[in-house]
Amino acid sequence: MARHSPLHTPLPCRMTVREHAWPLRRAFSIARGSRTMARTIIVELADSDGHVGRGEAVPYARHGETVEQALADLQQARSTIENGLTPPHLHHVLRTLAARTAVDCALWDLAAKHAGAPVWKLAGLPRPQPRTTACTISLNSADHMATETHERAAYPLLKLKLGGKAEDDLARLNAVRAARPDARLIVDANEGWRAPDAERLLKACAQAGVEMVEQPLPAGEDDLLERMDRPVPVCADESLHDVADIARLRGRYDAVNIKLDKAGGFTPALEQTVSAKNHGYKVMIGCMLASSLAMAPAFLLTAHADWIDLDGPLLLAEDMPPAIRYEGALMHPPAAALWGG
Repeated sequence: MARHSPLHTPLPCRMTVREHAWPLRRAFSIARGSRTMARTIIVELADSDGHVGRGEAVPYARHGETVEQALADLQQARSTIENGLTPPHLHHVLRTLAARTAVDCALWDLAAKHAGAPVWKLAGLPRPQPRTTACTISLNSADHMATETHERAAYPLLKLKLGGKAEDDLARLNAVRAARPDARLIVDANEGWRAPDAERLLKACAQAGVEMVEQPLPAGEDDLLERMDRPVPVCADESLHDVADIARLRGRYDAVNIKLDKAGGFTPALEQTVSAKNHGYKVMIGCMLASSLAMAPAFLLTAHADWIDLDGPLLLAEDMPPAIRYEGALMHPPAAALWGG
């Protein structure tokens, strides 16, 4: 995998910031709660030549970030950003991950338009090709999840949100497998399993043919995984924040879930992807609930991913135009007019 060359030349620009509320097609539930709306921040950076770069981000609620905090962060740093700032310096001026992510992605988009070359080429990445994404089945009763699974017949890879009582999760898993014996399955517990139940649940996942389990235990209990039989690869999500965690998590996890909103943008997410592959991890490229504008930079990282979970726009009632094209589970590269070209 090619390492990217950071954008060295600061581009003076004018920044526009706004919030957008995206209604969901249906309530979306995980172990930590439910929602019917996705709130994101959108940053636009316009240079003097008329080029506009865009970026979208979701405040990382797991760390207590809010839309209001991210917007205030951006307003406070406005003059520094507009005078010209490069991605490696964002963490010095922006406190919130959402603000960093939106500006970082907007800077890459602006640089691509300014240079007349796509981001994948600027970053030394392969030309993006259509890839298959997972489709998420949100946490609900076993019967409801089975019904939703039937409705996802066009999706070969399903991601099940679990994280309740052990017996309830076993019922959900068995119901989904019975509904789709042909499907590839991955499981995301969102830190929702108790340590005494984890080995039994991992064994049940192996018996059901699950390919990988995301974040079964709370991040603070990572050390227990070192002493646990893991018949299914276990993937770090909430336990992974920055590139230094890649080495720290060895022996506890077999894979890592890299998300731009969690990393702080395309630049650190790319760095994490390179490091994870060098350390021998399998990689999932994941997302938060957001529009195609947020999926576009993440899609560039999928060439080196073992699993892709970029179905956020499929869960929304509307999307950012020109939206990424999904043909069932097949996700096509974003149009240059959306982001990255």
